[in-house]
Amino acid sequence: MRADRLVATLLPMQTRGRVTAAELADELEVSVATARRDLEALSTAGIPVYPQAGRGGGWSLVGGARTDLSGLSATEAQALFLLVGPAAAVSGEAKAALRKLVRALPQTFRAEAEAAASATMIDPTRWGERDRQRPAMVELLQSAVIRRRKVRLTYVNGARERSERLVDPWGLVDKDDVWYLIAGTDRGQRTFRVDRIAEAEPTDQPAERPDDFELADAWEEVVGKMEQRRGATWATVLIEPRFVPILRNHFGRHCHADGDADDGRARIRLAAPTPLDIARNLAGWGAAVEVLEPQAVRDELARIGAELTGSYASD
Repeated sequence: MRADRLVATLLPMQTRGRVTAAELADELEVSVATARRDLEALSTAGIPVYPQAGRGGGWSLVGGARTDLSGLSATEAQALFLLVGPAAAVSGEAKAALRKLVRALPQTFRAEAEAAASATMIDPTRWGERDRQRPAMVELLQSAVIRRRKVRLTYVNGARERSERLVDPWGLVDKDDVWYLIAGTDRGQRTFRVDRIAEAEPTDQPAERPDDFELADAWEEVVGKMEQRRGATWATVLIEPRFVPILRNHFGRHCHADGDADDGRARIRLAAPTPLDIARNLAGWGAAVEVLEPQAVRDELARIGAELTGSYASD
């Protein structure tokens, strides 16, 4: 949960004592379902909030009439700041929110809370990679999502074809430092890679979003379809058991154990979009990997081997 949303969710309870999901949704300009999910996220993170059903019910901080953050125990304060701390390292707004939270805590908890905030950091850059910078386009699109305004996009697809379209921005997703925009178009819901958006121009036209839209559910559907495409071709291979973790790390969810061969090697099922993709990933293993099927992957490996032999074999 983002630090700014966390603070925005807590402050109404601090000032009013009790809020309903509908009131919070209206104040934060999100759906009731999203507001309810944010409140549940606070509880999951260890913050003492609880729901009360019935007339006059809603969500409150534990402590009844005590509506400030002094109701937090030392353990709960640490849980909160462990959650928010990493975000403050990369966001000025999150850092400001963190300072406000510290001031709202009892004096005796502040030192440990500040220590918890700096106890964890997130380094999203993989080994050997350069630092990834968040695309400048993200902030513009975030503003359009929050303000519910249509955006005119100039988009370049994978085939380098440019197109212009007017979209209703519904939400942004950061997956492994690659940002995606989920938006409504005249052809229904679409997903756009933010780094392929050449231009984005916010408009004054109100954006439309389905009342039942949930970003998490929409993204889960996108991931499911993408993973299905990524697993269009399956191959069965034999490899020594000690190398199986390497294959799992490389192929992820598209790597499944399928028993053992008679010679003690592990039988593994691998998947990728095409036979060539599998062959390219396995060619460097040489004879350490034996592909049993399909024949299309074996043929691609034979072709790659012939090319390498032709290029590098001595006279």
